[in-house]
Amino acid sequence: MSSAQTVSRRKFLKAGAAGATATAAVVAMPNVSRAQTVKMKFQSTWPSKDIFHEYAGDFVKRVNEMAGGRLELELLAAGAVVPAFQLIDAVSTGVLDGGHGVSAYWFGKNKAFSLFGTGPALGMDSNQMLGWMKYGGGRALYDELINDVLKLQVVGFPYGPMGQQPLGWFKKEVTGPDDLKNIKYRTVGLSADMFKGLGTNVTILPGGEIVPAIEKGLIDGAEFNNPSSDRVLGFTDVAKIYMVNSFHQPNESFEILFNKGKFDALPKELQALVRSAVEASSADLSWKAMDRYSKDMEAIKGAGVTVKRTPESVLKAQLASWDKVVEAQSADPFFKKIVDSQKAWVKRVVGFDLEYTASPKIAYDHVFKA
Repeated sequence: MSSAQTVSRRKFLKAGAAGATATAAVVAMPNVSRAQTVKMKFQSTWPSKDIFHEYAGDFVKRVNEMAGGRLELELLAAGAVVPAFQLIDAVSTGVLDGGHGVSAYWFGKNKAFSLFGTGPALGMDSNQMLGWMKYGGGRALYDELINDVLKLQVVGFPYGPMGQQPLGWFKKEVTGPDDLKNIKYRTVGLSADMFKGLGTNVTILPGGEIVPAIEKGLIDGAEFNNPSSDRVLGFTDVAKIYMVNSFHQPNESFEILFNKGKFDALPKELQALVRSAVEASSADLSWKAMDRYSKDMEAIKGAGVTVKRTPESVLKAQLASWDKVVEAQSADPFFKKIVDSQKAWVKRVVGFDLEYTASPKIAYDHVFKA
């Protein structure tokens, strides 16, 4: 090898080494603005002992782990900063950076909020409702309600399908629609209007206030959500009749909220991370609910509670009352636009499912009731 070739080769190796060092430095050197931890105060609308607060914690944990120190959510229980029903305003104004609740809690601002949680029984379940949110036009309508109609500075993410909710807890069995007349009963959202149509005196309370109200005789009956929440909140101590099956809240989901300014200020990849965490948490929540609700139902029965199925006469009366509620509320064009969108989705998607899928009850009865 000539001396000229040797010098040239040395220059090439030095240049390559320098380039590799520079590249490594670029890779290793963090973007200062992106290396800073963004901290957010995040409150749920649930008591700390409720499984719903646990769901909120699962989401917070997932975000914090996925973000690797770049985004950190601090979870607080209901009432730590604001009462449950004031959460969305606190998030909008920046008193809180985010929160976990249900859209029915904002029913007082606009009844259309209930169409994303406690809307009329159209035949779809909660997972099908979330499918409508993502693929059936629901997302755009939800954003329009929050940002355009109500001018709230909020980014929301409906997630976490709930099972069909029970009629609830009573001192005596509900045997027909007449048993719901004139009783004092707790529910939330648009289902309050449906029950009023049945002659029920409705009281709207957050979850943590229901059992004390029954205990003090302020209400005669109440629904909350599921066996796990109902058990830990103490329903078994104040009522011994648990009526399951109802059309008052057939397809509710949870809701994650962020202050819009704070969320929009996040780097795009952190925004994408949050969205991915929402969907992952939604799936995990549904699986956890399968396990926990079924176990807690067994515990409820073991505590001397009588579990009864709601009579078909009550279910049909609920549907008839829903028809009147929807007709009355559809005087609002925006409300009607949402309902029409949901009906189009249900007719196609639920229609397909009913036609395509065999009833699991046939197989269940074959295996376990033979």
